Parts: sequence; C-alpha cells; structure tokens
Amino acid sequence: MPASMWRGTVAVGLAAALSLSGCAPVREANGREEKVSQAGPDTRWFGGYLDVTIVPGPGLQNVPSPGKATTVLSFVTANPVKPCEASWGGSYDLEQANSRLDLDSQVDAFRKAGNDVAVSFGGQLGKELAVACTDDAALMRAYAGVIDRYGLATVDLDVEGASAADPAAAERRADTMARLPGSRPPDAPLKIWLTLPVSVQGLTPAAIVSLETMIAAGVELAGVNLMTMNFGPLPQGQSMLDASIRAAEGSHRALAGVYERAGKPLQAEALWRKIGLTPMIGQNDVPDQVFTPADAEGLNAFARERGVGRMSMWSLNRDISCNSLGQVQPAGVATHSCSGLEGRPGMFTEALSKGFVDTDSSAGR
Repeated sequence: MPASMWRGTVAVGLAAALSLSGCAPVREANGREEKVSQAGPDTRWFGGYLDVTIVPGPGLQNVPSPGKATTVLSFVTANPVKPCEASWGGSYDLEQANSRLDLDSQVDAFRKAGNDVAVSFGGQLGKELAVACTDDAALMRAYAGVIDRYGLATVDLDVEGASAADPAAAERRADTMARLPGSRPPDAPLKIWLTLPVSVQGLTPAAIVSLETMIAAGVELAGVNLMTMNFGPLPQGQSMLDASIRAAEGSHRALAGVYERAGKPLQAEALWRKIGLTPMIGQNDVPDQVFTPADAEGLNAFARERGVGRMSMWSLNRDISCNSLGQVQPAGVATHSCSGLEGRPGMFTEALSKGFVDTDSSAGR
C-alpha cells in the first residue's frame, strides 16, 4: 500500500483501530439470497484494510462498517532485529501485541460477535518476511505463527516495492505458501490472496513475476487483488474510475495469459471471480489523482457487473473527512487518517461494499 500511509508505530489503543467484520447473505433486489463469505472460490466479499500501525486510530465504534465483512488488518512485517520473526509494523512482536495492545482478545471478541479478520503481510515499507528471512524452516514458522495465533482463514500477501523486485524472496514466499495449506483440515482451507500493483495497462511486469512464481510453486490462489491507485500520469480528462476499469480489464487479460501458460486455463467468468479491486479512497499519493465517491459507486457497479470476487479499499482509517478530525488537509497531499474529501464518515465503505455484504448488521448473529 502507499508509502505515505505507512506508520511504524502501533497504536497503543489498538482497541481503537479494529472494525466489525464477518460474513452473511446478501439480499439482492430480486429477492434471491447469495452467500457472501470466504468459504469457497465462487463467493465474493468486502474487506477494507485497517492500518493498525498508525497513531491515532479511529475508535472501534467510529470505524465505518457496512455490516458483515472481513476486515484486513495491516501490516505484518519482519521484526527489524530478528528477521525471521513476525511483527506488527516492525514495532511489536506477537507477544507484545497481546500483552500491550490486547490484540488477541480483541480478535476473539470480534469472532464471538459473528465477525472476522484477515491479516495482510508486507506493504510498501518495512521488510516482508520472505525478503528478510532466508531460512526456509524459520520462514514457515513465522507465517504459520501469525496464522495460528489469530486463527486466520484468509491471508493477504501485499507484494510491492522491494518485495516485488526480489525474485529469491518470491521463490521463498511461494514455496512456503504452497506448503502451508497442507497442515490444515480439508474443511478449513487457507485462502491466499496476492495483492499486487497495477498500471493503467494492468499488472506490472514485477507483479506478473510474483504471480507466475506462486502458480509455478503449486499455490492455489483464492485470488489476485489489484491496487488500483497511484497511477502514472493520466491523460487529461481521464478519471480515476476510468483508469481503474482499464487496469482491471488489462489485468484480467494478463491473468488469462498467466494461467494459460501454466496449463491451467480459466474461463473469463472464473477469472473475474479471482480478481479483487482495492482503490485508495480520496486523495492518492499522486497529487492530481483523487478517487471520489462517484468513482467508488462506478467501480462497485463495474465489479458487480463483471462478477469480481473481492472489493477492498485503502483504508478504513481514511473513510472520514479531514475537517471532521479538525485537520487542515494540504491540497494534493494524502494522509493516513482522512480522505482529503468532504462528506459523511463511511461514505466510501458504503459505496464500495454494496452487493458484497449484508447491510443488516444483526444478520447472522
């Protein structure tokens, strides 16, 4: 995710940085119910990213929630002192996150309320585990330790920046992910999402290498999540919605080629189910690129029409106006705590999650 969004300090009040999440049926306009969860390859889901490493974080009761979803907690990276141990943003190891931040009991409480979380490994800054740790056995223990500790059904591998440019790390990451699901019972498979950068043309060359390495290692990916944000220079008049749609369509074509070359061809509809879309809401890091609420509505409509499997956003922390926080937002500058646009809290969550979650917050409880 964007470099300007990264903060290496975990909020002391992590209770103030988690959102309600879970899965439930979607009630479509025609009265038909469609199960939305991460339980299978044909389902779709909404899961906004929540950066738990920033200070201050939004209060639990204030984090925009569309109802049932799966919040993606970000980011787990390598411990800067012990490279084969996992940490939250390089600031707290897992035990410290429990003793000082009460993270374990927070996750337990969410699950008891019918919600769920996923965890994202990597991000733009900090060292992703596979980059920092070159010991295969220790790397396996590091990933597995996070998955086991938080009882994860879904992991998100955010591969960008230095991680994307390291082919040896890509091999280690892929080999580990290929072996991890083997330790799980058949009725509780681990769902692995690969989050990758895109240009307006689609997946970047480095992103395609990451994807091909995963598939070559035998990893059955739940999907590929596209970071439709921070594009290069756009033609005058081209909106972020237009750029995001072009990126999605180009990535769909690239995915078709990758799976075809791997001897695992997929039909167009199945490929769309393997795609996730993650815009950066509001002001992007590129000064003249702003993803508006209208763009969010348009991207959601496109995703539903194509049958996209996942909708996310960067980030839940930012789904509020800066003025609401008493902050002055410099023009063209992105911050980690607000979108840079005026509007009601949660407006991007509402627009992007439509059709991917049940808006009845009592459903499934």
